[in-house]
Amino acid sequence: MTTATEISNRIIEAVMAQKLAPGSRLGEQQLAMLFDCSRTIVREALTRLATRGIVTVSARRGWYVIEPSQDEAREAFEARRVIELGLLHQLKVVDKTALRQLKSHLQREKAALAGTDVGMRSFLLGDFHVCLAECLGNSLLADTLRDFTARTTLIAMLYQSSHDAAQSCADHVRIVEALEAGDIAGAEALMSEHIGT
Repeated sequence: MTTATEISNRIIEAVMAQKLAPGSRLGEQQLAMLFDCSRTIVREALTRLATRGIVTVSARRGWYVIEPSQDEAREAFEARRVIELGLLHQLKVVDKTALRQLKSHLQREKAALAGTDVGMRSFLLGDFHVCLAECLGNSLLADTLRDFTARTTLIAMLYQSSHDAAQSCADHVRIVEALEAGDIAGAEALMSEHIGT
């Protein structure tokens, strides 16, 4: 049987892959049927997501993916900036395994940019930041970034063009190149510029 954690993770992945748009209704019964579980488990997953700021509930209307305001978007990007720059700032060296994982992720990003699956492109561009935190050894901050990235993906869904996506991938490449060269301060500056765009 599917757990509440698995359901909430799948919903976040769907948001990051632009499969669920801002304001999308999330019906308990439909999700229970989709995940072959009880509505109680679905409700638990949705409650967790509401606590994490990904969905909202409206009395007698149901559950919905949030529609972030401009202020909420700004706050989410600011939070990401603090977390990601903090991760890079305390970094001394990046090991070869982490660099391999990051380069592999970049290859998937480039393939997605060349393809037609906008959802996969969006997911991978957002997931780069989660992957970076995981590669730098901080799974707690990776989970936090996953939530903030889901929120910022909802904003990107409304405003990001294919050109912006290509620019994001190019930024990611430069960040990893700086890390590989041992230029942590350079990677930090590039990340600051990247999140600000």
